[in-house]
Amino acid sequence: MKQSLYLWMVVVLSLCLGFLMGTNQQLLRQMTQRPLEGQAKLQQFFHYLDQYYVDDIDTDSLATTLIERLIADLDPHSFYISPAAYARLEEDMQGSFMGIGVSFFMVNDTVNVVRVLPGGPSEKAGIQPGDRILQVDQDTLYGKELSSEAIIQRLKGQTPIDLDLKIYRPVEQKQFAFKLKRGTVPLPTVNHYLLNANVGYLKIIRFGKNTVDEFEKALNQLQAQGMRQLILDLRDNPGGYLEAAIAVADAFLSEGQAIVSIESNKGERETTHATREGGFLHPPVYVLINRASASASEVVAGALQDNDRAWILGQRSFGKGLVQQQMPLGQNEAVRLTTARYYTPTGRSIQRPYLESKSDYFAEVQQRYSTGELAAEDQIPIVDSLAYTTPKGRTVYGGGGIVPDIYITENTDMDAAWEQYLLDSNLVNHFVYLTLDTKRKQYKDLTPEQWVGSALENPAFWLEAFDGYLQQQGAPLMTYDKAMALSRIRAYLALQLFGETQQQQVLHQSDKFILRALEHMKDATQTKP
Repeated sequence: MKQSLYLWMVVVLSLCLGFLMGTNQQLLRQMTQRPLEGQAKLQQFFHYLDQYYVDDIDTDSLATTLIERLIADLDPHSFYISPAAYARLEEDMQGSFMGIGVSFFMVNDTVNVVRVLPGGPSEKAGIQPGDRILQVDQDTLYGKELSSEAIIQRLKGQTPIDLDLKIYRPVEQKQFAFKLKRGTVPLPTVNHYLLNANVGYLKIIRFGKNTVDEFEKALNQLQAQGMRQLILDLRDNPGGYLEAAIAVADAFLSEGQAIVSIESNKGERETTHATREGGFLHPPVYVLINRASASASEVVAGALQDNDRAWILGQRSFGKGLVQQQMPLGQNEAVRLTTARYYTPTGRSIQRPYLESKSDYFAEVQQRYSTGELAAEDQIPIVDSLAYTTPKGRTVYGGGGIVPDIYITENTDMDAAWEQYLLDSNLVNHFVYLTLDTKRKQYKDLTPEQWVGSALENPAFWLEAFDGYLQQQGAPLMTYDKAMALSRIRAYLALQLFGETQQQQVLHQSDKFILRALEHMKDATQTKP
């Protein structure tokens, strides 16, 4: 009996193996005849899935997962761009989006217009801050517990279609009907104004498609207004197009001076030099950076520092010396791959090491609180072997960001830092809107100049109202800096009443980066960098 069972099992197994080998012998013969490596191996695998796998499978989803897994093992600045993120990233870099041009809060389940964005359809149609958007094309937006994302999807879109809006305006206690066409809303990347009779301020938010044109226009306007010295603010600038950064640096350098060197994946290095187009070659320039200044903003700061063209003020920058190229993966999908390294004119790489995990790499910026670097310049990690010398003999360092010439310390008490973060967040913006909405008529005749040039009236009222708001929100602010809170309240009032320039003007009155630059300009003993 046992022998019969054994023979039966051998026969069945032989049949199974014969079926397996018989149906796949051609495949196996191909595999043994030629080795497959890299891309060919992946292609062959997906071919097997498509042609032979027993169940239906979403190979597109599988490919996306595989791409994400592969990129996770590369450098920290290569990443996959999903269809959901693609449009948002394109808006940031293209400098505009398609919509009606308002920012809003949901208050009592109703769309409250906080700001009307300059140059958009809503501004042209006459919509005002404080208006409530009740309906869009007979579709009621209030009382439905809609998310802010759902409202955005209703008001934004790639098609310039006509929209019928029903608006309620509390200051007039009236309803209005507006017909407007969804259109292009600018997202400026440059902000500027004249700090005083001689000093101009120019902030580059990011290096996008329109940055060079905006920058040149702003620089020309400031010069026409009498600017003799410039503060170029690159704080919190995450980077962007390398070409835009090169054009900005070119404006400050003499023909032939090196701007940046790019080294390809094949080890070939190409240096870009300044042209004769520079329009601001001689007056002093002060560049502001912090730990969130990265990539293209570091290219500009490094070029001006290495050519002894500008004083660099602030804190050590992020430390990103890698160049990415965006490559499409079909429609509305892409990858950004690191394709090169860049070097400043003296030959230094400012890329931080990234051999550890990506989480550790990005956490290093926040750890500068605990290491003491933000409180004391002598805590900056300096590698003596990575020292370089500028034409005028200044020592600069590679290995991890741009180290400023003039260091600005920061409060490293974590509780104080957390409170400052909250005071700079949307928390104050939301409070200001709610409070301003009850007294909007009081400010209707004020000019921007009057607001910027005067103190906040009745500060006790605003602080008391703010305390009440914090209690209502359950916000973790107990012993916050009252002076800082009043400054932020006044700045957000300026934003909502007038615009971003006025907000910046108010903030800069107590901005220690700006104040230190102005102080340095007045010191007659200081030589040019």
